[in-house]
Amino acid sequence: MSNNEIFYEESDKLSIMPLGAGQEVGRSCILLTFKGKKIILDCGIHPGLRHKDSLPFIDAIPNIENTDLILLLFINSFHLDHCGGLPYLLLKTGAKAKCFMTHATKAIYRYLLADFVRISTSNATGEQSLYNDSDIIASLKNIDTIDFHQECEVNGIKFTAYHAGHVLGAAMFQIEIAGVKVLYTGDFSRQEDRHLMSAEIPPFRPDVLITEATYGIHIHDKREERESRFTKIVHDIVARGGRCLIPAFALGRAQELMLILDEYWDAHPELHDVPIYYASQLARKCMAVYQTYIHAMNDRIKKQIANNNPFVFRHISNLKSIDHFDDSGPCVIMASPGMLQSGLSRELFESWCTDTRNGVIIAGYCVEGTLAKQILSLPNEITSLSGQSLPLKCSVDYISFSAHTDYQQTSEFIRELHPTHVVMVHGEEMEMSRLCSALKREYEDADEDEYGGQPIDFYMPKNCETVNLKFRGEKIVKVLGSLAKDPPKQGKHISGVLSLNIPYHGPASLLKFHLTLLAGKVDTVKERSSSAEYRAFDCIQVYWKPDNVNLKWESSPTNDMYADSLQSLILRLGIQFKAGHDEIKRLKSFSFENYRENLKELLQDAFGEECFTPLAERKQTQSKKKEEAEENPDSPIPEGIEVEDDEADIVIKKPKREETQFKIYVDDWIVDVDLKTLNASCNKNPKLAHTVQTMAQRLHNCLAPV
Repeated sequence: MSNNEIFYEESDKLSIMPLGAGQEVGRSCILLTFKGKKIILDCGIHPGLRHKDSLPFIDAIPNIENTDLILLLFINSFHLDHCGGLPYLLLKTGAKAKCFMTHATKAIYRYLLADFVRISTSNATGEQSLYNDSDIIASLKNIDTIDFHQECEVNGIKFTAYHAGHVLGAAMFQIEIAGVKVLYTGDFSRQEDRHLMSAEIPPFRPDVLITEATYGIHIHDKREERESRFTKIVHDIVARGGRCLIPAFALGRAQELMLILDEYWDAHPELHDVPIYYASQLARKCMAVYQTYIHAMNDRIKKQIANNNPFVFRHISNLKSIDHFDDSGPCVIMASPGMLQSGLSRELFESWCTDTRNGVIIAGYCVEGTLAKQILSLPNEITSLSGQSLPLKCSVDYISFSAHTDYQQTSEFIRELHPTHVVMVHGEEMEMSRLCSALKREYEDADEDEYGGQPIDFYMPKNCETVNLKFRGEKIVKVLGSLAKDPPKQGKHISGVLSLNIPYHGPASLLKFHLTLLAGKVDTVKERSSSAEYRAFDCIQVYWKPDNVNLKWESSPTNDMYADSLQSLILRLGIQFKAGHDEIKRLKSFSFENYRENLKELLQDAFGEECFTPLAERKQTQSKKKEEAEENPDSPIPEGIEVEDDEADIVIKKPKREETQFKIYVDDWIVDVDLKTLNASCNKNPKLAHTVQTMAQRLHNCLAPV
């Protein structure tokens, strides 16, 4: 046995199994299993199949109903073949899952799936429907959003989202488990278009690249060439008096095509009388999302938005209802779905396909088994949804605006990343096989130094077929507290208990009461006047002392969560208890008499020495007091005045009553002041009353200790 032989544990095996999109296009769903973690990449439906047949093979996930098994889901884009099965997985299988997608994807997800439910239920019974509108709303609770380049970690799994191009909000996901890095591209495009940036090159070398193979070895036309072909065909159709149908998904390529047509119509005044419609309420609803997430688009759109919003079209309008639509003259209509399997696009196609003046332009990828794929071979007739045979006389053109990578883009992407393993999904068997063979030939003679001496392995698994890759992943253990002081030595076993001290000056009884409210059951280990010990959640020891609370527990994801909740509770209790205690001290130390006298002095400084005497009485009172003092030197001592008797040498003090209300007189206005409520009122001059009240309140705040 060689000394260099590497021993692998069972947990060192990274398993990749397509539950959908394995040698097919549609129902993307890839299951990753590594180090006891399970991750699902996308959960879509197959556009060419119906009901449960359109779902991925979810039942192939082992122990999906295990309540302790938490699945992580990552959604590449809002297209149905990537997210259409998500509500079913989240709500109908018993899986405990946490899903992540970008903000724009989640914003459109709700509307897109609601439209899918509307169309599918119109063609099916209630029992056959995969889910309903309520299920879509309920699924949103299990979906978290992630920003591009945001680094996240859940259950030891690190992940980051990168721009994928393709459609608004589409994301590639880097996933790292135990040091092993996997990059899932989903649908992506390395070619910038009119409103989206191209997919970026992540700044790391993945161990495993899971990438799409939609177009196999095909090479896309240049953007300028295909736009010119597209506008010429549209122009020719309407010039001969025909109606031009462009089947397109409501979101994604439809917005790109509308930008092209609006600009072309603007440059050709002779076409201004020919209407362009997008016949989709879904597109109308989601147009606000496109206008909101301008920052996720390319620099061209960001610069243009400074002058005008490119998604406020000048020559394109929304067709609210087909019932009152007059199609007697030439027009252009974009309608969904893009593969003509049902809906408005199918209805319009069946109405127009028998007229040689009309034309249909297929502008995206077509899945096998759909009408769009069928008419590309130009059959003499097609079968309508009602079973009737219709002659195909209209023109049929195919121009690929599909935002998927071609062979050249895929090859350059792999060359930039230098992955060790490449797993191909989302492609028809023949196209995928051609791509796989071409890439193997391209890289078999590559300079070994270019890839660190490691060849690239290529895989193209079928649905439910597993690719097993072995990695000796890093084992990372977080060590806290005193255990982290010294570096660990080989072979030395270390262990410890997490301990946390929290300042707290409240009584033990208050602490126990709130612990019981939170945990439901609290065991009392001991209870004394100077110390107490409780046990909460059957895993956390709570030690109380007059000045602090100490928590001790063995670390685990669940126990750490419980400890965090207890820490939050105790901190809140400590703050509330201290605030109440300080308020009592503040009220006890406050001198009401001192406050009243200071307020009077403040008011006298502001409004004059005699502001407490009515103006009419001031002169009369002063004159009367003077006369009384001269005529009756032995008159009674006024209340509140201290006088010394020379003969008896006695000081006589009259008691002072607590004055809580008084009036002040300013010119012709009288202000009533209530010191208990700190309110002042004056019917004739509210502004003056407000000034006095503000003075009273501010002085009170200054004298009352905080």
